[in-house]
Amino acid sequence: MPALREALLDYRQLSPFLTSATDEEPPSLVELRRAIAAVWDAYQSSRYGFVVARLPLLVTEAQAAASGYRGPEQEEALALLGLTYQAATVLLTKLGEADLAWISAERGFQAAQRSGDPVVVGSLFRSLTHALLSTGRYREAKQLTQDAAEFLQPGLSEASPEYLSIYGTLFLAGAIAAARDEDRATTRTYLAEADESARRLGGDANHLWTAFGPTNVAIHRVATAMDLGDVQVAIDLGPQLDTSPLPTERRVRHAMETARALSAWNRTDDALATLLGAERMAPEQVRHHALSRRLVQTWMRRGRGRPSFELAGLAQRVHVTT
Repeated sequence: MPALREALLDYRQLSPFLTSATDEEPPSLVELRRAIAAVWDAYQSSRYGFVVARLPLLVTEAQAAASGYRGPEQEEALALLGLTYQAATVLLTKLGEADLAWISAERGFQAAQRSGDPVVVGSLFRSLTHALLSTGRYREAKQLTQDAAEFLQPGLSEASPEYLSIYGTLFLAGAIAAARDEDRATTRTYLAEADESARRLGGDANHLWTAFGPTNVAIHRVATAMDLGDVQVAIDLGPQLDTSPLPTERRVRHAMETARALSAWNRTDDALATLLGAERMAPEQVRHHALSRRLVQTWMRRGRGRPSFELAGLAQRVHVTT
């Protein structure tokens, strides 16, 4: 994390005029694209250690490419720089580094705008929304969703699968913001918009690492139900949902939300079993997520006497002390 923080806060990234002149060739765009894909794939596989280890150098190389190329190659490099910053943003929000996530999202959006690629711009809109969510700015996140949708709507008539995916995923993030803002009407509207995009897409996919499709929409129905206090709805939907078509990160995140719903219904044993199953799939994701710690803290307080062997072990792994 210190190396990633240093890379993101390097003042020379603010302007190409602050970058020292160099005779070195900029990084290969083919190699850069391959490296970015590897980081995103690792993120979706919940291998956060790999992502954190690779991102500092990747940010530096993507910035060098954006500064070193001209013309169409620079536009491609800027799009890749935007996607690099987005990878940093999604990881930082997961790890609770909200302020750094906002810096990363903002710089990524600026790079995306300069690239002129509407799909990448749309993807970075979602990144900004997640950064706002991580700082509790729910109303701003709702408004950003609306503004971004208006920007993207002209391209919907002939939308590619990538375009439909980033458009639909934008509304999923907006639905979470609306639910946390206790705005039921907007939550329903945004979920309906996402559902329509998933219908047009025709099934679950992973264009531009969105994991978007009907299953991800259903996952967000569970999450928004919990945020709105509709525990019974989440209980009815969550455990029965088949998430096997999706990447590990999405599957585990849904399992954690299901555990949250079961816990709210005082089904602690079922909730613990669900979270332990998620940990077996993605240890790094479960052990470093704030929701896991909150759940374990609740169960430790709720129990009488000494915790079970399974709960005590999990508490140690997520760094919850009794």
